[in-house]
Amino acid sequence: MAEDDPQSSEFLRKGLVQEGHSVEIVADGREALSYCLYNPCDMLILDRMLPGMDGLTVLKTLRAADRQVPVIFLTAMGDVDDRVEGLLAGGDDYLVKPFHFSELLARVTSRARRPQAGEQKTRLVVHDLELDLLSHAATRAGIPIELQAKEFALLEVLMRNAGRIVTKTMLLEQVWDFNFDPRTTVVETHVSRLRAKVDKPFDVPLIHTTRNSGYSMHAPR
Repeated sequence: MAEDDPQSSEFLRKGLVQEGHSVEIVADGREALSYCLYNPCDMLILDRMLPGMDGLTVLKTLRAADRQVPVIFLTAMGDVDDRVEGLLAGGDDYLVKPFHFSELLARVTSRARRPQAGEQKTRLVVHDLELDLLSHAATRAGIPIELQAKEFALLEVLMRNAGRIVTKTMLLEQVWDFNFDPRTTVVETHVSRLRAKVDKPFDVPLIHTTRNSGYSMHAPR
């Protein structure tokens, strides 16, 4: 983790360690670059405003050196242009301060669970719901479900993160590519439509709402 604020870095370190992660902290951009170039690293949580070398330059240098370590920006630079710049430079995710630790943890977990290149899943299964990513076909209990393009994309994100909470912000970023104001109700509308197709005709609900947090997909325990 590259974070120059001691309080923030210690808060994050404790939280991530409690969740079973091993965490190394550097407070300087040049140190972050050196560490990732010469040490095994599963993920980099990167502030953009770092002494020595700014986070965007760190990322660009890593990518130029063909280091494909997943990078999550965690920064106060939250304008749309800043976020787009970070993602286009090779960032895998972008979270703006202030933030909820639960959302950062969800993003870390989601990123860590994604298959590496060449190992992409082509079929997702949750309970009796199946999603074929090649044919774009969805079935539940063997019954075909007709989905619009955004409904399919929304369902894919939920199924890839089965058992985890996915926030509205994450859905806006992953399904709608920043094209909507975060205050929009487009997520709620599409989730409602998805429930009508995926849950209502069946006995067991799979899409669940966690108040003030987001949505998750799982069969009742």
